[in-house]
Amino acid sequence: MAIIKPFKALRPQPQLAKQVASRPYDVLSSAEAKMEAQGNHSSFLHITKSEIDLPDTVDVHDASVYEQARENLAAFMQRNILFRESKECYYIYQLIMNGRSQTGLVCVSSVDDYENDIIKKHEFTRPEKEQDRINHIKTSGAQTGNVFLAYRNHPEVDKLISNWKETKSPVYDFTADDGIQHTIWIVNNDETSSQISALFKNEIPFTYIADGHHRAASAAKVRKALGEAATEGADYFLTTLFPSNQLYIMDYNRAVKDLNGLTPKAFIKELGKQFKVELIGSGAYRPENLHTFGLYMDKNWYKLTAKEGSFTTDPIGVLDVTILQNNVLDKLLAIKDPRTDVRIDFIGGIRGLGELEKRVDSGDMAAAFSLYPVTIEQLFDIADSGNVMPPKSTWFEPKLRDGLLTHLIYE
Repeated sequence: MAIIKPFKALRPQPQLAKQVASRPYDVLSSAEAKMEAQGNHSSFLHITKSEIDLPDTVDVHDASVYEQARENLAAFMQRNILFRESKECYYIYQLIMNGRSQTGLVCVSSVDDYENDIIKKHEFTRPEKEQDRINHIKTSGAQTGNVFLAYRNHPEVDKLISNWKETKSPVYDFTADDGIQHTIWIVNNDETSSQISALFKNEIPFTYIADGHHRAASAAKVRKALGEAATEGADYFLTTLFPSNQLYIMDYNRAVKDLNGLTPKAFIKELGKQFKVELIGSGAYRPENLHTFGLYMDKNWYKLTAKEGSFTTDPIGVLDVTILQNNVLDKLLAIKDPRTDVRIDFIGGIRGLGELEKRVDSGDMAAAFSLYPVTIEQLFDIADSGNVMPPKSTWFEPKLRDGLLTHLIYE
């Protein structure tokens, strides 16, 4: 069963919340972060992307970058931009994007649960990305990146959270520049906190990493590296838990640089062996069902429908990303490992299908594929079976903001 705890968050003064809150460190390049934080000395990007305060010649993984993050975090506390909660609390975090609302519970989750597979995974991690967060956490003493967890929704948990939202005033409520509304309530009642902890301990058998595999793995490895020097804070890591019935998974699309020596006409002919191919023309095609795909090439859109027998029905084989990988990327284009092959790029659904057209029309890419989103039940099935998804299978929106709630590990 899932072990979660309230914690003493490091958080901004209410009047500074919008200025502090920043997009996650891993969705921005250094150049984008520098531009986004320009003129805003309270932006949390000074901590999560601290290279923006160093010369451009400094490598982003240099020790000085992590030391700069530590210094900037200390300065934010000294300037009273950030302050530490006086008691352990849970936090309720609501996001509204395009009129659609989802609400999660911010807490700290057990590293033991992560290591014992109570917290389920569905992706492999890359050592270099892990090492970056390990260095950041160890040097700064803070878990600044939130791990996005999902769980199968439970009516009693839903009721507790809904009642608190309806009867209490939020501590933060603002709309970010991208139009997403962020609202946070503090659950500072000991009885309610105990009820929440007990519900998860007794009623929620597993939680699932939706977004943040590298952050979770890094937290576990920091604890291991600290050894006997680890305090209780290192036994837990910052998470936000969302019920499965509120989650929104977007498409995660692909673009390829070349057709592996095939002409467009020959490529379409080869596709016809495993797919029913229909010419759509100039209107962007967004798949409406599983096992259908869009293809954009030579200023035309095509609808591809996987033929019977072109895929298996096991939890991995039935995924559209697997069908595309096996029948097109690997078989026709010789892209064997999409994790490392430079001939493929991944484009999150938040960018829209226009981004696929743009990348192809510019000559940067030869073709692009739109996919139907993975479902949350598919994610659960794969994690429960002990398998991992192909890379870049899920894109969750909206994203949690960094800086609103931070967990300190040295206590």
